[in-house]
Amino acid sequence: MSIVPRAPDEAQPSAMSLRRTRSLIRKEMLQVVRDPSSIAIALVLPVFLILLFGYGLSLDVREAPLAVVLESPVPDATEVLGVLELSSTFKVTTVTSMKHAAELMLERRIDGIVRITGDFPRDLASGRGEIQVIVHGVDANRARIIEGYVQAALGSWISRRDLEQTGQGRGTVRIQSRIWFNEAVESHYFLVPGLVVLIMTLTGALLTALVMAREWERGTLEALFVTPVRTGEILIGKTVPYFLLGMGGLLLTVGAGRLLFDVPLRGSLVLVVAVSMLYLVVALGLGLLISSATRSQFVASQIALIATFLPALFLSGFIFDLASVPRAVQVVSYLLPARYYVSALQTLFLAGNVWSIILANSAAMLLMALILFGLTIRKTKKRLD
Repeated sequence: MSIVPRAPDEAQPSAMSLRRTRSLIRKEMLQVVRDPSSIAIALVLPVFLILLFGYGLSLDVREAPLAVVLESPVPDATEVLGVLELSSTFKVTTVTSMKHAAELMLERRIDGIVRITGDFPRDLASGRGEIQVIVHGVDANRARIIEGYVQAALGSWISRRDLEQTGQGRGTVRIQSRIWFNEAVESHYFLVPGLVVLIMTLTGALLTALVMAREWERGTLEALFVTPVRTGEILIGKTVPYFLLGMGGLLLTVGAGRLLFDVPLRGSLVLVVAVSMLYLVVALGLGLLISSATRSQFVASQIALIATFLPALFLSGFIFDLASVPRAVQVVSYLLPARYYVSALQTLFLAGNVWSIILANSAAMLLMALILFGLTIRKTKKRLD
């Protein structure tokens, strides 16, 4: 017969102790210093990844929603609208003002604008017709493709109309293209914010997934369980050092992006740090929940890789445009915190403080953080099963 030791309920201290919590944080900081692999993953790996992604990676994406600004519904303008609506490449939304279209662009509800001004018929008759094309440039490769698709569709219509009207292929309509938020169409502008997400995921989820599992394997948690330390104090002691490592990796990556690749930061740095702190808390909660549930370093590392890093890489909108993936995959992506972090970071870096995007994504991450830490506290009991 085996005796299962259990800490009696009356032995639990009545309140959390700041002194005990500080001691646990100090103990975990010493463990980080003794384990060079933690420092390598949090600080050395970011430098390697940013050089690799910045210099050696190029991406292609496809398809996007499009807004057509139809200031005057004259026949020639509606004919242009029909050309775009009939194309399977675009999902066209018709608006009547540029202001409305710009708001949709800022909120990332559309990825491109085709503007047909009210003077278009008169300019067309005088051979000086002009159609303005504006593309969201947060994702440089996607911007290039959308711009090319729109120009190809409009170019075919212009050539056909010129042949019908004048019998010549000489263009009477000029397409004026602009790319917002990334005028130089640099892929680095898109890759660096996504790289921040990967580094924060590595530090927050992958490292902490091994923390509790390592303690279970070494038997050190049993020694903690017979002390007055509370569960919340243990979790805080485990998370604070890795939280600091994650924030160090964030500052290193943002600094490298600004200094090495001149990636603009049009939003507030304070907001970037605040949103990153929120995502890091979510990642820490997920890593702790995995390690508390598995109690095996190998199993915890594999689950963390599959449940955190790979989804952050492929299903967050960093590598692949989520609008072009199957609907079922899009639904799954809404369960991943990395999706919301990628959206918030790309907006802050390139578009600025667009509050409708920042607040919505931050609220989703906050909800996930509360759920994950609630489950972790419930799963981590001062008992030996």
